[in-house]
Amino acid sequence: MPSDALKAIGFDADDTLWQNEYFFRMTEEKFANLLSDFAESDHITERLLEAERRNLHYYGYGIKGFTLSMIETAIEITDDKVPASILHDILRTGREMLRHPVETLPHVRETLADLSGRYRLILITKGDLFDQERKLAQSGLGDLFDDVQIVSEKTPQIYQRIFNSAGLNPTASMMVGNSLKSDVIPAIEVGSHGVYVPHNLTWVHEHAEPPTDEPRFHNIEHLGELPDLISRLG
Repeated sequence: MPSDALKAIGFDADDTLWQNEYFFRMTEEKFANLLSDFAESDHITERLLEAERRNLHYYGYGIKGFTLSMIETAIEITDDKVPASILHDILRTGREMLRHPVETLPHVRETLADLSGRYRLILITKGDLFDQERKLAQSGLGDLFDDVQIVSEKTPQIYQRIFNSAGLNPTASMMVGNSLKSDVIPAIEVGSHGVYVPHNLTWVHEHAEPPTDEPRFHNIEHLGELPDLISRLG
């Protein structure tokens, strides 16, 4: 078998295997409604996005950091006069997000089951450790993965480390996800295949231009198309 023949497939989790951004958008709307007496909805959303970006370095990705950013934004927009009742409501919406049932996306289970055993499947996700572990457990998909890696950020160095630690050359690996910025581009940079599976909702922080001139860049409409893509790659 050629040294670069596909042996391992990494999968993103949020909005690749199960719904995630949808619940953030719903909570953003609730948050804007809570502060509607102090500012317009668009302004609130813009200020919240600024806070999220500013706080990624401190809180990382996930619901807990998002909740803290909502609290910070509420304090800023109200000029330090945010009512305690609104702070309670923000904390409650954050807890509701953490309790929300996991909704797997179409074609996920059958695709993973088809590929499991033929390739080394690695879940590579970023975010809060407890929340990501909760979602994986509730999804019922855990037994289909050979390894689970929960990281603070997805960079070329991270992919290199994960694939190398599995005894694999990155050129014999593939990363599948809905984020060009986090899942696809950095994986291609270390020689892996990068498969973009668009989701109708993707956080603006994850937007990037598709690397269409890269021969290892692939685009599929949904996860059910992945086995056929792999077969075509030989």
